[in-house]
Amino acid sequence: MLRPWKTILTIDLGHELSVYRQIADGIIAEIRKGRLKPGTPLPGSRVLAEDIGVNRKTVVLAYEALIAEGWLETADKKGTFVSGELPRRKKPEQKQESNFSFNSFEAIATMRPSASSGLITFSDGLPDVRLAPLDELAKAYKRIFQQKARWRMMGYGHEKGDERLRAALSTMLLHKRGMSVRKEDICVTRGSQMALYLSAQTLIRKGDIVAVECPGYQPAWEIFTHAGAKLISIQVDDKGMVIDDLEKHCRLKRIKAVYVTPHHQFPTTVSMKAERRLKLIELSNRYGFAIIEDDYDHEYHFDTRSLLPLASDEQAVNVIYISSLSKLVAPAVRVGYVTGPPAFIDSLAKLRAGIDRQGDTIMEQAIAELMEEGAVSRHARRALNVYRERRELMDEYLQTYLGREVEYEKPEGGLAYWVRFHHPVCTGDLSRKLLKKGVSILPTERFSFDGVPLNALRLGYGSLTPAELETGIRAIAAAL
Repeated sequence: MLRPWKTILTIDLGHELSVYRQIADGIIAEIRKGRLKPGTPLPGSRVLAEDIGVNRKTVVLAYEALIAEGWLETADKKGTFVSGELPRRKKPEQKQESNFSFNSFEAIATMRPSASSGLITFSDGLPDVRLAPLDELAKAYKRIFQQKARWRMMGYGHEKGDERLRAALSTMLLHKRGMSVRKEDICVTRGSQMALYLSAQTLIRKGDIVAVECPGYQPAWEIFTHAGAKLISIQVDDKGMVIDDLEKHCRLKRIKAVYVTPHHQFPTTVSMKAERRLKLIELSNRYGFAIIEDDYDHEYHFDTRSLLPLASDEQAVNVIYISSLSKLVAPAVRVGYVTGPPAFIDSLAKLRAGIDRQGDTIMEQAIAELMEEGAVSRHARRALNVYRERRELMDEYLQTYLGREVEYEKPEGGLAYWVRFHHPVCTGDLSRKLLKKGVSILPTERFSFDGVPLNALRLGYGSLTPAELETGIRAIAAAL
């Protein structure tokens, strides 16, 4: 049995008090301070004797005295313990509180609804972790540890992430997303949220203006605000961000950055159309603002092929591109990445090194191996087929149970529907009502930058089985 107590008894051999009594009094003092609580195991007499440099018989005498006095008790073949009959001491009242100043931060709003066991949870668009290639990942992880030169990985790695993974990402970006990016210009992070935070801290100075989508992604707004930015909102319609409105702002004030989710806009799921993409890039070059492109679920697109990122355009010299493998492999696998102009990425990596010296090198190498072997691509194809079927079922259930209450467009990609109500609905109230029925949704009032009710829901379907989808939609219809 472990004896967690760290002995700090001081013995004075010249003291008039006997040594065994000094030991006993010292243990009593530790009990009274609360360091030794009722039931705490004490070291064996031989261990304690060696620790404080006395004869073992002296410690035995001390223990026997304390047992007789009721401070300690013994259990057959288990050892000596602080008596369980002693009352637990209350923590002493703090006499003085800290008196230095510090920055007070509010928690960044999460985009996750309640996800307690047994709930049918409509997320913001999470994948089904039951489809994750966990066996392949575990085998790759084991192989990394079994290689002969594994000791080389036990030291510090590069602050931009494992070189093997950055090389695999560079190859993937070239072949799948039309982006010619050197591995030196990629920084691996613990998820896309960290990539966004590092980008904001590297890019923004107090008072800089950042344009964001409305409706949009609230955690990003808060990250920019924490970095010192002033936000302006640009409306989103069925073609994506309204770039003409952005241009009007550019003529009046200096914009430092524009944050967009052009592939599958969050939360509306619409894809930004080609003419707006080209105009956004042109405005960026003309007015000198950065485009922060958050491509959070690129792989899940159901049309003939995914749209290429803004960052793939040869004229897009000011794009900071953020994406993630977490939604492709599993949300718990925290691997995101960011790429952009070389000098910007070098600066971002130095900031990252001061916050988090490096990522999980072993995990990064394991994922790199899966990418090199094609396991990640095979998983993406299998998962896409499953999600395509669920998207069709979601459409069927929405038509069947909510057809008269809502309107929506079947999303071109992503793992969520944007469902608009024909009449005003407070989704916060609806969320509370549904929780009592075992269904969890995400209130969407937080997606509105200006507080105007959206009267809509973002319903993630990817993580739910067909039966769960039908039950959940029926519950929403009944609650309405």
